[in-house]
Amino acid sequence: MNMVKVLSSTDFDENVTLSEIPVLVDMYADWCGPCKMMAPVVEEIAEETEGQVLVCKLNVDQAMDIAQKYKVVSIPTFLIFKGGQLTDRVIGATDKEDLLEKLK
Repeated sequence: MNMVKVLSSTDFDENVTLSEIPVLVDMYADWCGPCKMMAPVVEEIAEETEGQVLVCKLNVDQAMDIAQKYKVVSIPTFLIFKGGQLTDRVIGATDKEDLLEKLK
């Protein structure tokens, strides 16, 4: 079951910056090998944190404005928002525990 919300430029703010709960945004591209490797990890995080964390994906090729706004120059990049503010980022493939720790 897919628990990861797919975002676009038009619904990014309403889902991320207005969220009451922490948000993990996976900035990815379809052609990115490491992004594909991280997809199952992102799904696991979404399942394990359901109701506590909003887990989203944003295709940087389709939302270059958001990628530029948050200075995403390498993918995958994981953006962590709390209270509508960007509080942390992880660049490149990483492990699930590292991402979960940053969401606490």
